[in-house]
Amino acid sequence: MGVMRRVLILGAGGRDFHDFNVVFRDDPDVEVVGFTATQIPGIAGRRYPPVLAGPHYPDGLPIHDERDLVALIGRERVDEVVFAYSDIAHVDVMHTASKVLAAGADFRLLGPASTELAAPVPVVAVCAVRTGCGKSPTSRRVGQILQDAGLRVGLVRHPMRYGDLEAQAVQRFATQADIDAADPTIEEREEYELPVVMGITTWAGVDYAAILERAAAEADVLIWDGGNNDLPFFAPDLLIAVADALRPGHETTYHPGEAVLRRADVVLVNKVGGADPAVVERLVADITTVNPGAAVMRAESPVVLDPGPDLAGARVLCVEDGPTTTHGGLARGAAVVAAEAAGAVLVDGRACAVGAIAETYARFPHLGPAVPAMGYSPEQVRDLQATLDAAPCDAIVSGTPFALDRLVATRHPLRRASYSVAEVGHPTLDEVLAPVVAAARERAAEA
Repeated sequence: MGVMRRVLILGAGGRDFHDFNVVFRDDPDVEVVGFTATQIPGIAGRRYPPVLAGPHYPDGLPIHDERDLVALIGRERVDEVVFAYSDIAHVDVMHTASKVLAAGADFRLLGPASTELAAPVPVVAVCAVRTGCGKSPTSRRVGQILQDAGLRVGLVRHPMRYGDLEAQAVQRFATQADIDAADPTIEEREEYELPVVMGITTWAGVDYAAILERAAAEADVLIWDGGNNDLPFFAPDLLIAVADALRPGHETTYHPGEAVLRRADVVLVNKVGGADPAVVERLVADITTVNPGAAVMRAESPVVLDPGPDLAGARVLCVEDGPTTTHGGLARGAAVVAAEAAGAVLVDGRACAVGAIAETYARFPHLGPAVPAMGYSPEQVRDLQATLDAAPCDAIVSGTPFALDRLVATRHPLRRASYSVAEVGHPTLDEVLAPVVAAARERAAEA
């Protein structure tokens, strides 16, 4: 018998667990020594539980801070390091690879053939080349089209695992009460709430083989709603990649967003209404060069502002989606766009930031006056509320995709701003989804 290879998986509480589950958990020739964590506060120092780790790992697996990577390779005699998280500049991936190689280990990226699960129902995957391109509004638009076609739709969300991993192995959300009962983070609420309001049962968790089995039993078609710029966990019948007209060039300079772009059946170039038309045309040409087989469509991303107090001339504090503004690199989102269009005077959140929110501003110096909606722990939620209450403003505009006032009871009046997706010209989403609709109807008729 050969010597077992000792493997360390680098992650952020999402793909790392999935890759372990489907590639390494039952491999008798591999010993996984643990995970590292980055990007998300509070993940390092925990353990992947025994019930999920399987019989080869009766004590579960430790989760370390990625800053200890080089020391871990030596201490644990690591043969191979697997990179398993997303939205990282290509150059930073290779810096990590260089550290690994210099420490004596192999560096590996797992591809779709190893990690995608085959589904018994049609799957539409909505992914992106970067965080903040408009992937979630696109998923909701796809969901509405499929619902209008009379299909039972399930949405499966890329993992965001910040709580009790064992309890969160398979999560099903059909009502707002289901979401509240799970006590999710703000980031999770941002992804779950609006599809559930639409009547789309939403799934998430840790064990995506089990999630797939249950979700497919209830649906005629599944939407894979990707996280960051990651590849899907389910093999798609149609892969839609969302690109950002306001960040040209990012589609080929981030991992694994470029791979998403190259594998896409359809590339939706979003936010064209706010971009220079010449830039849009250059971006479309570049996309066609990289993936000449993909259908390329254009879309605008209009902002809808809910009713509330007049903002013209008012002092307004804006709150934006946390991941989009932090590691997504966007200092402005729906809230800032809506507030500026309404004639508001923006209040600088940096001047009133408290605790974890102040730390977030310090960690991400590109952030502007908008407050990132960080809420990975009760302490962060309290700091967010204290920051909002301390702001010298007349109103707050929230650009997070969930009802912030259900979680944070600020003393200021609050209006909600949200992005939508509106196709420009042809092809449209209805057109590219037509073969999936036909396949799902045919399968449903046979069942």
